[in-house]
Amino acid sequence: MNAVPWVLLRGLTREAGHWGGFPDQLRQALGEGARVHCLDLPGNGALNGRPSPALVEGLLQACRSQLAQEGLLPPYRVLAMSLGAMVAAEWMRQAPQELAGAVLVNTSLRPFSPFYRRLRPRNYAALLRLAWTWRQPERAERLIHALTSRRAELRDEVVPAWAQLRAQRPVSRGNALRQLMAAARYRAPAAAPAVPLLLLGSAGDGLVHPGCTAAIASAWGCAFSSHPTAGHDLPLDAPDWVVQQVCGWLESRA
Repeated sequence: MNAVPWVLLRGLTREAGHWGGFPDQLRQALGEGARVHCLDLPGNGALNGRPSPALVEGLLQACRSQLAQEGLLPPYRVLAMSLGAMVAAEWMRQAPQELAGAVLVNTSLRPFSPFYRRLRPRNYAALLRLAWTWRQPERAERLIHALTSRRAELRDEVVPAWAQLRAQRPVSRGNALRQLMAAARYRAPAAAPAVPLLLLGSAGDGLVHPGCTAAIASAWGCAFSSHPTAGHDLPLDAPDWVVQQVCGWLESRA
């Protein structure tokens, strides 16, 4: 089980550092020999100086190139959330032979959900405030935490760490816009992918309607589980639960 490396992909404007302690927690749960590799999308994190492709297909190409350059060969298992999960969906379409499995977290895909469920209208005002405070790390990250987490008690711990990431490796407004365009344009295949697949959702997701992940699971007929209270950033709000779901899914397949 541990011979296949895991590749972790975050969402819109987020980077490897936003996983926090989750990669180590997953690695420990998977056991001896497990490999967990966090990738940054172009424009984010260590790649913040590069232009973000405005299509999910371009983001995928960049990810596959990074892995090849680092000498990490397929097959892989992918755990990805939000925009990263769209990249994983395209990966399953283009090169299913490279993937031994995928876990998609709190994502939304055309044609399975309309735009007003994929980004809930009640958040539009907050997103405008975020654009206005984009270059103010502390204020911007407080807004993002409010949008993506249901655990207010974590705010004073994670917001300073996120603000430091934003100050050290800022994502430009142009790259954020291109990533948003990529997410809005992407249309997933209607047919289920030929890759073992687990979908994880959050009933408390205030950013994307919780029904979006359920709609994908229904259309593709794949395994699905939903956390009853967590927000959009499920690995932040309920990391133990995510790890349990992943390990249980792997055991059931074995």
